[in-house]
Amino acid sequence: MNKAVEQLRTEPALAWKMTVKVLGAGEDSPKASRAQAEVRDAPLVRNLIAKCDRQHSPYKKWDGAHWVLSILGDLGYPAGDEALRPLMEDTYDCWLSETHIKNHLRVIDGRVRRCGSQEGYAAWCSLRLGFADSRTDELVSRLLKWQWPDGGWNCDKHPEADSSSFMETLIPLRALALYAKISGDAKAKAAAERAAEVFLTRQLFKRRGDGQVMNQHFVLLHYPCYWHYDILFGLKVLTEAGFIGDPRCAAALDLLESKRLPDGGFPAEESYARPTRPQLSGYSPVSWGGTSKKMMNPFITADALYVLRMVNRLK
Repeated sequence: MNKAVEQLRTEPALAWKMTVKVLGAGEDSPKASRAQAEVRDAPLVRNLIAKCDRQHSPYKKWDGAHWVLSILGDLGYPAGDEALRPLMEDTYDCWLSETHIKNHLRVIDGRVRRCGSQEGYAAWCSLRLGFADSRTDELVSRLLKWQWPDGGWNCDKHPEADSSSFMETLIPLRALALYAKISGDAKAKAAAERAAEVFLTRQLFKRRGDGQVMNQHFVLLHYPCYWHYDILFGLKVLTEAGFIGDPRCAAALDLLESKRLPDGGFPAEESYARPTRPQLSGYSPVSWGGTSKKMMNPFITADALYVLRMVNRLK
């Protein structure tokens, strides 16, 4: 692990993840505060903020405010930075507008068809970045009302769709677990527990019927995942939410460990970001380390080491 850790130290944007998630410093410790300041000043982070596209929808993939905030929250950017407030306001305005609900909320066969990842990330970002207010409460309230009987969310408008979507459930789970932790809200905690079952009953990547891989992209590693799902993102969220000790995580943990490289790091096996042509959907204004089956990716490695540390699987 030492070689991988030393390589991670060269990326300032990973200072908080290294300090808190990998090395175990307390989130309220002076070390964590210094690491957050390093993240704030990291060239990658400054570039990400500077190139955020506010001329289009906050949901513009992947340089809109919604996505920029989600990444900043994930990297451990310090809370309460007023420079980010305009991005948060854009995001709130997008998901809480009457026009948005009118155009995108559908109830089919008694189930609300909504992309819960959208309200989920807006709520989670507001909590992580220090902008939570009554609008966060409203976003959480909507997620609670829209939760499906099996514990998740889905935007599939086909009437026969009766199971929750991994992509639309993981991020609401992340948001509700954090909201419950901060507020003590029992309903949010119970909803997070139900959402976790969507993943745990499928061992995070297997069909319940035949035990086969649900989707080949689920077992490949990416960073950032944005709204997509893979086993590492699933394991990370379940770790944050307090469910990683469930024995049904074992198969996904074994699979993650099998991807470890000789230097102790982990590769990025696919990418959802386009490094060029900012006018197109899917553009990222910064590089996330590239993909390779043989070379470690620092962003993937930081998350993988965090998960493995929390289940005592680091070597």
